[in-house]
Formats: sequence, C-alpha cells, structure tokens
Amino acid sequence: MFFRQLAARESTLSYLFGCGSCHVAVAVDPVLGDEDWFLAEAAKQDVKITHVIDTHVHADHYSGGRALAERCGGVYCLHEANVGRVQFPFEPLKDGQRIEVGNVWIDVLHTPGHTPDSICLLVTDKRRMGEEKPEPWFVVTGDTLFVGAVGRPDLAGKETEMAGQIWDSLQTRLLTLPNEMELYAGHVAGSVCGAGISGKPGSTLGFEKRWNPMLSLDRAAFVAALTSEIPPRPAEMDRMVQANLGN
Repeated sequence: MFFRQLAARESTLSYLFGCGSCHVAVAVDPVLGDEDWFLAEAAKQDVKITHVIDTHVHADHYSGGRALAERCGGVYCLHEANVGRVQFPFEPLKDGQRIEVGNVWIDVLHTPGHTPDSICLLVTDKRRMGEEKPEPWFVVTGDTLFVGAVGRPDLAGKETEMAGQIWDSLQTRLLTLPNEMELYAGHVAGSVCGAGISGKPGSTLGFEKRWNPMLSLDRAAFVAALTSEIPPRPAEMDRMVQANLGN
C-alpha cells in the first residue's frame, strides 16, 4: 500500500492512498485547487483514483472532491445523511460499508457530532496484515478527532446536542479501536475546526487516550468543556457550505 498526506490551505490535511499492485487508489478530503497534485501523485504511483471521499460537507474550505472525481473518472462519495441535501449526484456511504480498493479495505464509520454527516475511515492493508486475519492499520478521522483535540460542535447550531454526539462517537466508535492504531486527522494547528489542535500531522489512538485532555472526561464534563471553548466561526462559512452543497 502507498500513502500520501498533503498539507493544504486552511491547515487542512488531505490524503491519497491505495494499492499500487492493483493500480487503484482513493482520495480523501481534497481542497479545491489541489486536483493537479492528486492526479500527479496518482500518475507517479501508476494508479487510477476510483473513489473521492469527503469525510463531511466542509465549512472551512471549498471542497475539491467533485472536481477531482470529474477529472479522474472516480465516484464522489459522502455519507448518506446528505441524500436530498446536496444538489448533485454522489455515492451515499453507509455506516459499516466496506470499500475495496485492490488489497486495501476502507470501512466507513459514521461518527456524527462535528456535523451530522461526519465519517471516519478505517483502513486495512490485507497484504501487510496477512490474508487470513487482516486487521486495520490506521484511521482517517476527518474533523471528529484531532491530534490533541476534538472537532467543534457548533456548526449545525446545536452545540450542546452535537457535543454529546461527538462524545458518543468517540467512546463507541474510535476509542474502542486498538491503542496502536495510527490516526490521521483532517487538520493541524491553525484550523478553526477545533480548539487546541496540535501541529503534528499524525498520532496513535493510544497516545491520544493518554494525552488528549478531552478523551478522559465523562459525557457531562466533555460537553461542558467543548461548548465553553468554541473558536470563531470560519470566514465565509455560509458561502463555503452552500458551494460544497452545490447551491
């Protein structure tokens, strides 16, 4: 398996990974204007991008997902919660769905809270872990869990309710994964999508369980802490959301 991480605008992290031997790949959370980078990296690896996935409808930057999918001929994917919400065709992803990209498996985890449609992607390389009992290698957490922080809960206008959903998503979906699981989030320090995000572009769940201050709190304390320290709303947020919805 090959893996590429791109530090993009608005302190965003985008991803390209897949199966070199089967010549297929998936792109995750591309920023508008970065399509050439993805196509160039795919050409270097001699792979076709078959899936372009946004982990949610972004509010802090313009998504390049649809533009990239059109150029590479792949399918553009969002969580199924966006059916009837967005104004363009896409492939709806369901919780528990598995996308097979050659020898790479991508399992969809619905993790609402930052937004109702937020998903994380649990990635397994069958050849690395063994064909008999392959186990996940890393998880792409979007804006649900960052290095040192968690996603902001207020973008849907229901910060207390959504903060509780983030806690539920973390405790029932992500923190049940093995400590050695590598973690790759959607942003680094400088992003307005969470308070206290580290500048480090990766971590492990075990490290975050020990050092991320939000992960040791009970539900009530988590909700209180997360709703008391909300960053300013992203500049041009409404315009970006409408563009990413296709309006």
